[in-house]
Amino acid sequence: MAKNSSRKTRILWAGKRRADIPSFVPNLEARGYKVTFVTTGKDAVLKLNRVKPDVMVVDAASMRTTGSRICKSVQAKGSSVPIILINSPDNLPTNEIVADVQLVHPFTIRKLENRIIPFAPGDGDEILKAGPIHLDMDRQVIRCNGKEEHVTPRMAELLKMMIKQKGVVLDRRKMFSQIWKTDYTEDTRSLDVHINWLRKIVEKDPDNPKLIHTIRGKGYKLVL
Repeated sequence: MAKNSSRKTRILWAGKRRADIPSFVPNLEARGYKVTFVTTGKDAVLKLNRVKPDVMVVDAASMRTTGSRICKSVQAKGSSVPIILINSPDNLPTNEIVADVQLVHPFTIRKLENRIIPFAPGDGDEILKAGPIHLDMDRQVIRCNGKEEHVTPRMAELLKMMIKQKGVVLDRRKMFSQIWKTDYTEDTRSLDVHINWLRKIVEKDPDNPKLIHTIRGKGYKLVL
């Protein structure tokens, strides 16, 4: 997330803490999100104007409800806050659309975060652009080909290096040494894994990359 606290995504989370339902709130707070936790739909409606959230998460699965009534209560107040609705497989709402995003357990924190990111308040201070690639270093977010993904610090630094030296063949060992901050460069397989992860985000066909080229015996090159 952005270093400037004013850019932190504010989340209003309605749910209950249950041992049998995974709680993602601590994970989100650890990643820099500002989460306000309430346990009822009534409290969520009362908090709307005070918190002014960028996104609301209705954890209906933890409350053993479909969440439809809570979502409608929020919308009835004239609020335009986007809503992410979390359900369990055996307790789904009807076909009516009551939320902007619906997630059904099981899913990962990464999947949840990828649904939250589009509702973030804005870009960070360090933005790098190259062709279809848009890299937000503060938020560690890559946008490309209509997709938006939150990535690890190393993935962000790796792509930043390639953008700043686009068209240049980057030596594999030097890349590994700089990003991993090590002098040991005999095994660079971790670099190759990270390159594959980046390709899955920026390439239309990761198996036939057009942007991140492998230069056999040397390293990688970003071609635009």
